[in-house]
Amino acid sequence: MSNEKEIKQYEKMILTPSGRLIVSLAVPTIISMLISMIYNLADSYFVGKLGTSASAAVGIVFSVQAVFQAIGFMFGHGSGTVISRKLSECKENEADKCLTTAFLSAIAFGAILMLIGLAFVTPFMRLLGSTETILPYSRKYAYYILISGPALAASCVLNNVMRYEGKAFFAMIGLVSGGVLNMIGDPILMFGFDMGIDGAGLSTAISQYVSLFILIFMFVSGKTISKVRLKSFSFEEIKHIIPNGMPSLLRQILNSVATMTLNRCSMPYGDAAIAAMTIAGRVMMFIVSVLMGTGQGFQPVSAFNYGAKKYKRVKKSFIFTWCLGTVLMLVSGTAGFVFAKQIIAIFRNDSEVIKYGIPALRFMCIGTLFAPIGMISNMMFQSIGKSKIASFLAFMRNGIFYIPVLAILPIFIGFRGIQSAQMISDIITACASLPFTLKFFRELPHADMMTELDDRYYKGHL
Repeated sequence: MSNEKEIKQYEKMILTPSGRLIVSLAVPTIISMLISMIYNLADSYFVGKLGTSASAAVGIVFSVQAVFQAIGFMFGHGSGTVISRKLSECKENEADKCLTTAFLSAIAFGAILMLIGLAFVTPFMRLLGSTETILPYSRKYAYYILISGPALAASCVLNNVMRYEGKAFFAMIGLVSGGVLNMIGDPILMFGFDMGIDGAGLSTAISQYVSLFILIFMFVSGKTISKVRLKSFSFEEIKHIIPNGMPSLLRQILNSVATMTLNRCSMPYGDAAIAAMTIAGRVMMFIVSVLMGTGQGFQPVSAFNYGAKKYKRVKKSFIFTWCLGTVLMLVSGTAGFVFAKQIIAIFRNDSEVIKYGIPALRFMCIGTLFAPIGMISNMMFQSIGKSKIASFLAFMRNGIFYIPVLAILPIFIGFRGIQSAQMISDIITACASLPFTLKFFRELPHADMMTELDDRYYKGHL
């Protein structure tokens, strides 16, 4: 790494006021995530015009996307946390090795999952909750989502590594380009070429591969510090990447399992109930993506500064992110609660869908007020390498709490239990996460320490 890049990296990650730095990294990340959510919502919007069963199919197949994202986030977050700490220790070659291993591993795992999914697509769609009326749509849509899976997994790796390097703006370009392309492609392919739900799937697949190629260009054109070098691949690196990425894998896999459980619990109430929960869930993901983007802006700051032993800066950054995330969720959650009926109707103006969707979305919006502490604590532990705690916290929300609540509560209060399950899970997760966070900060050294990076910088050797 050149002296100029080292100097810029040090001044940005160590010397920039933490609040300003987190916002500068969070804004492009939030934009990226919102655009990603928008093109998921675009699929829901345009597919909804084909009918209630088609609308429900998008929710069924979302679990498939979540599995590929799980692989991508595991290798992306796992390598990103390692790379950020390696760069803070001036170990650029090891950072390259970590990136290359993560990128190629994500493609390989994504290809294996794609082939398995294509071979068993029909039973897989039934397992995920497709009824006989939903199955024809979900099979078609899943085909394209499976084809695009390796690109999605690999993009998640490159996107997250750029964020951990503090290059969130370049990551945003790749994701936004793919998102805009998908939003344009949906109506053209679905209605202009009369492809129906096949058009929505094809548009998504094309946009995923375009996004991947743009992200690859960022790395080969020198926009990043770490590089993908085929000769740097190392099986040894996987044992460092996977433990750090395990919380992300658990979060995404449990999201997929939770979505499958939600769909199956909703089946007795009909396609309208599945469509309503799909729409409410997609809208909630859009709202929560703002919080996730804020937390992901915080992660490279916490990882780099923890590696550089700037402990006071880690604590200050956490408090700032928590407060900012809470304010953002209060504003967006309130808007979602007040305009729940209008929002649901945008995607499917069906009286049954609206009836089921309004309470579901409102309960979820209440839950967002409790989400920041659980999510940001989880992200902090993951970024600083405390993977066991991070994995446990990730397992709590959609594993220990949500799925049991989702399965048990409807027995006593019917569909209202399904609608309120996510809110209850968010509240319990917040209460359970707080003790871990308080204990960590009590045990964190109160004073910063000098490192090799500081010594080189202040002596002018960078």
